[in-house]
Amino acid sequence: MKLCIPIKVSNGLKSEVYSHFGSSSAFIIYDTSNRNFELLDNSDQDHVHGQCHPLNSINDKNIEAVIVGGIGARAISKLQANNIKVFQSEPGTVEQNVDLFNKSLLKELTDKEACMHHSSGDGCKN
Repeated sequence: MKLCIPIKVSNGLKSEVYSHFGSSSAFIIYDTSNRNFELLDNSDQDHVHGQCHPLNSINDKNIEAVIVGGIGARAISKLQANNIKVFQSEPGTVEQNVDLFNKSLLKELTDKEACMHHSSGDGCKN
């Protein structure tokens, strides 16, 4: 399964999971089947709140799930319309959250748990 995890600063699997999907600087694409990952720049990073186009950056990566600290309702809806599930990350690294995901310990999000607005500088604040 391919996971997409937003990060702010790249440090491989030790990267901290970022607090908001759309405004992250990059994504780590992690493949649970072979434990490989790649870094992908977020081409839609600078958008107005509510105008995120989450598939622009990850469209050709065959993503099946996103693990994120916060995400807007429209982004969740767009991802789900493309059969991509969204899970709430725990504070910590990509590596820690992949481990939690593999153990089915992350909560699946719906638009009801969406981020309500951006804060200045660090992403999502409900």
